[in-house]
Amino acid sequence: MTSSLHDHEVALGEHVIRGLLREQRPEWAELPLAPAGAGTDNSLYRLGDDLLLRLPRTPGTAGAVAKEQRWLPRLAPDLPVAVPEPVHEGRPGPGYPLAWSVYRWIEGDEIREDTVEDWAALGRDLAGFVAALQSVDLMGARRAGDLSSYRGGAPADIDGFVRGSLAGCRLLVEHEGLALDVDRLEALWRDAVGLPAPASEHVWLHSDLKPTNLLVRDGRLAAVIDFGGLSIGHPDAEHAPQWDLPAPARDAYRERLGLEDLTWRRARAWALAVGVSGVPYYWDTYPAFVDECLRRLHNVLADAAA
Repeated sequence: MTSSLHDHEVALGEHVIRGLLREQRPEWAELPLAPAGAGTDNSLYRLGDDLLLRLPRTPGTAGAVAKEQRWLPRLAPDLPVAVPEPVHEGRPGPGYPLAWSVYRWIEGDEIREDTVEDWAALGRDLAGFVAALQSVDLMGARRAGDLSSYRGGAPADIDGFVRGSLAGCRLLVEHEGLALDVDRLEALWRDAVGLPAPASEHVWLHSDLKPTNLLVRDGRLAAVIDFGGLSIGHPDAEHAPQWDLPAPARDAYRERLGLEDLTWRRARAWALAVGVSGVPYYWDTYPAFVDECLRRLHNVLADAAA
């Protein structure tokens, strides 16, 4: 059974998954099944050699299933690397009340120090993906419903939420020994909230281009996965995961896209926002993700001080 990260999380085990498959895709029901990782929103299982099951953890994230099923086949032809290919849209079934998905398995390694040697090349590869995604026609879609995310707006739109998260980090500093310069982070956030709102046109956004959603082969970007946050909006927050990567990747990415200072400062603020929200929320349940958030925040602080 997967570990619980959220209230209202749906319990999940192999017997539940086998039951869903027997009911909906019996030809797959006896294939080998193995955990293939888990994110904050979904649990992943490899099915046989060629398939991947993606099962939302909560009702609030299950809506992304239909969105990916609808839009990924339309976006994929215009993108320079592989993206998930849906092969089945699962219905709720016995023991599991949510929609779920099956995709083609994509071979590749997660981005780590031992899988990437040329970080500048990776930064340019990722910038090329972002440029391609942002150039895809909106095909009549607009920033509304499941294609409307807070990350497509301005930092000021979530000021109250981020201030609450900063307060949560401050409590961890005071009571749990967390080593984090919350005062400096708060000053950087105040500066970002005072910046002019973005005026760029709305574009397609992946919304979560962190290293665990990027696959490499021979050190080069080969695939981008997890389009659950797919949305339409201003592109500033799309650049935030660059603070998860070493400076050479971040610098090459910025140069390739030609991002001016205001956009970059707003992007850094979005990196800060995601980091400070993740630390207190997952402090007791997901230490590996807390570590990711803290690395991002320390990179933000170092970059701002440079």
